[in-house]
Amino acid sequence: MDKVKAAFVAAFSMIFGWLGILAVPVLILAGLNFTDYITGILASKRRNELVTSDKGLWGIVKKIGMWILVGLGWAMDVLINYAGQYVGLSIKLPFVVATIVAVWLICNEIISILENLLDIGVAMPPFLMPLARMIKGQVEDKTKMDA
Repeated sequence: MDKVKAAFVAAFSMIFGWLGILAVPVLILAGLNFTDYITGILASKRRNELVTSDKGLWGIVKKIGMWILVGLGWAMDVLINYAGQYVGLSIKLPFVVATIVAVWLICNEIISILENLLDIGVAMPPFLMPLARMIKGQVEDKTKMDA
């Protein structure tokens, strides 16, 4: 059992060491994906919506799409660092784009979970939803670019 624990700790240490600043958002996003899926199913019953395997499958597809977005952010980080190397820029951005994408997705998941909890009938402090929307807006404002 100690060898299993040691292997588990070593594997996670290696992964989280490699992820750097992206480690915490990845962990939070994974937990919130699961929580949103479960609260969404529970809220559907309270909304008198039919819970079907097709609807559940599309929920999972949506979560996979979120992870694809984080992966695309990572690819952009790699590309920026790679291109910077060859034009004489010594920019080292360790997962900045991927982290911003993950934080934005985390805000969306939090808002969705709060909406689900309201539909389930959970009493909610009045500041939570506005706070989540404000944080999401801050991320959007700080990363706004002219296309």
